[in-house]
Amino acid sequence: MTVTSGSKVEVRLPSRLGFEKVAMSTAASMAKLMGFSEDRIEDLKTALAEACINAMEHGNQMNASVPVSVVLSMKPNELEVKVMDNGTGMDTPAPTPDIDRKMSGEEEARGMGMFLIQALVDEAEWVSGTGTDEQSFVRLVIRMNKEN
Repeated sequence: MTVTSGSKVEVRLPSRLGFEKVAMSTAASMAKLMGFSEDRIEDLKTALAEACINAMEHGNQMNASVPVSVVLSMKPNELEVKVMDNGTGMDTPAPTPDIDRKMSGEEEARGMGMFLIQALVDEAEWVSGTGTDEQSFVRLVIRMNKEN
């Protein structure tokens, strides 16, 4: 099957945990149509789930009436995903977690989402909006073959 480059799909989700699975399923279906390997699809699903949950929790403050928008754009050999919320974004990048300290229980297990996203996709970019005029978003790019 030939997938047309430039094809887009948009999904709007309520900011309620569990709805990230709708975005995961949609992204997995698109990646499968494009010919992504199962391993890359699993990477995409995990990164997208983290991004959606962060948008729901931090951007939209778990307000179910405020949607998270997910836009998936097909490009040659890659899938670009934007996850948008109504928050103001982040002032500084999250620090790299100390995995050993988290695993030993010395630090809270939470706080690894951005680190995990960056490890699973080829590009990750966080863009801050104003909260009223523009949406904040995370832009993910995953390619068919993982780049090192």
